[in-house]
Amino acid sequence: MEPMDIVGKSKEDVSLPKATMFKIIKEMLPPDVRVARDAQDLLVECCVEFINLLSSESNEVCSREEKRTIAPEHVLQALQDLGFGEYIEEVYAAYEQHKLETMDSPKVGKWNGAEMTEEEALAEQQRMFAEARARMNNGISKPSDAGSTDS
Repeated sequence: MEPMDIVGKSKEDVSLPKATMFKIIKEMLPPDVRVARDAQDLLVECCVEFINLLSSESNEVCSREEKRTIAPEHVLQALQDLGFGEYIEEVYAAYEQHKLETMDSPKVGKWNGAEMTEEEALAEQQRMFAEARARMNNGISKPSDAGSTDS
């Protein structure tokens, strides 16, 4: 049984965004080098296969440790186990950079500097829910809209 069959997906169901992959391939080569479409497709298939191999091995490492969630350490160990130990330092550096970038992103720290009490946040949430309900009902306000002051 192939690893992809276990999760209920066939190889045809799994791919990487081709436009992004083609862009990466192009960026990695000198400007005067062209890559045939078939070669690009083959490179994408190789990347998918590598990800399948690495995720499967990461899952095995995770299972050996009797964990249920694959952690970055499991992926690094899988790279070592698969014979890609020479890339671990670079992969770890990329992982650390990713952590720094995501910590600074507005999504993660959006509410850290908010000057709003819990009560104010709850009132704002209720107001936004009321607005959303009104939009869903084409502006028709229902009696169940508690706290709605729209007239």
